Amino acid sequence: MGVVCREAPTTYRMGTSRGRWVIVGAVLGSGMVMLDGTVVNVALPRIGADLGASMAALQWILTAYLVTLSGLILLGGSLGDRYGRRRVFLTGVIWFAAASALCGLAPGTGVLIAARALQGFGGALLTPGSLAIIQATFHPDDRAAAVGAWSGLGGVAGAVGPLLGGWLAGGPGWRWVFLINVPVALVVLAVSLRRVPESRDEAATGAFDLWGAVLAALALGGVTYALTAAGSGRLTAAIWLLGIAGLLAGGVFGAVERRRAAPMLPPELFRSRLFTAVNAVTVCVYGAFGGVLLLLMVQLQTVAGFSPLVAGLAMLPATALLLALSPRAARLGEAIGARLPLTVGPVVAAGGVLLMLRIGAHASYWRDVLPATAVLGIGLTMLVAPLTATVLASVDVRRAGIASGVNNAAARVAGLLAVAALPLVVGLSGDGYRVPAQVDHSFRGAMVICAAVLAAGGGLAWLTVRGGRPAPEPEHPVAEPQCVWSCGAPAPPLDPGEPSARQGPP
Repeated sequence: MGVVCREAPTTYRMGTSRGRWVIVGAVLGSGMVMLDGTVVNVALPRIGADLGASMAALQWILTAYLVTLSGLILLGGSLGDRYGRRRVFLTGVIWFAAASALCGLAPGTGVLIAARALQGFGGALLTPGSLAIIQATFHPDDRAAAVGAWSGLGGVAGAVGPLLGGWLAGGPGWRWVFLINVPVALVVLAVSLRRVPESRDEAATGAFDLWGAVLAALALGGVTYALTAAGSGRLTAAIWLLGIAGLLAGGVFGAVERRRAAPMLPPELFRSRLFTAVNAVTVCVYGAFGGVLLLLMVQLQTVAGFSPLVAGLAMLPATALLLALSPRAARLGEAIGARLPLTVGPVVAAGGVLLMLRIGAHASYWRDVLPATAVLGIGLTMLVAPLTATVLASVDVRRAGIASGVNNAAARVAGLLAVAALPLVVGLSGDGYRVPAQVDHSFRGAMVICAAVLAAGGGLAWLTVRGGRPAPEPEHPVAEPQCVWSCGAPAPPLDPGEPSARQGPP
């Protein structure tokens, strides 16, 4: 792209003009990806009616995007660490905008699904870079607050997606759900080229793990295709073989990553108990949230009879809470440690999901929908920012790109599997999403499952995340010193002035 790389000084502070511009560029870029993770859900019934799509086709409109995003996001993080985080971030922004335009112009479901897969590739390039830019640019004392602002504002983009999608689908048309990304991308390019400094990991050398990327995509694609096809009732021998092939590809991926000198997913990252535990909690939280978003929008429109715009309003309380309270939640997590927020947050969110069982054929927005989504929003606000800050604080700062990529991949894979598997588990297939009685029955079973998964995430956090303030665990030597992820000294904790932060494992 002709962008000259220069090292980013780690002296940017929150509240300064330079710091605010960095956050604006990073949030707008990653916000497009987060937005597309939710904005499409509310438009699915209109897309299905316009293009004559089955439930399986609607699932693929979501999962094609998530397969490439999840399978390649780790590669995106490594590319940014090596060639420059801003350079790769901006490449992803351009790619994402072009694919979004193709989605908006798609004449049928086949082209739309293919364009969504291309969108996911662009998202895999820009998403880890956005958070890694913040982690590498801000002063250590301000990283927690900067990550909190990124988490809160980015979470708002995801939460506002259903509202924006409802307005666009019910007004200008569902195609504008995708086309709106083009002007946003132009703003991101203008801000980032002028205001965001370049940074990279100077120790990143060696060959790329292309085999790892290919195997990860094959594993996710095979398993997702098998689950989606099973939901439509097409359990042929070929479908079974694809599912088994996906599982085998996942096993080979794990073996390859353990043997490579420069793996896409460095196994030594998981020697940090805190890093491993928080990513496991991420899988529970984002898997459940993906299932809720998928079926809540269908329930509100097909069963309750809400318009797309009113259905999109369902997530407005969560949006407001994330915007107002996420930075404070980040500071609270830094002060008291991650264990309590990561335990209580998912349990509160599970209570909000159970309240959604009140949403039926004669549901009232104020009586039935608003309380449920408000409680869900409180739970998400409590956990999102501390979760992200804890992931990054548990590893060396030079591994910000890969740490961000792993956590994003965990979230996306969880959402992908939820979208593929949940309709199968609750018996929603074919044209069933147009039948109110069938949707209502499936929705109620799905909400119980999602609430249980959220509660399990909270319990897992209580059992595995130690108390105290988050700090990176001591580095362990790796078998290959030339590893692209390097073996430097541990980065300072979020509060480097606290001597007790390094005493013992977190």
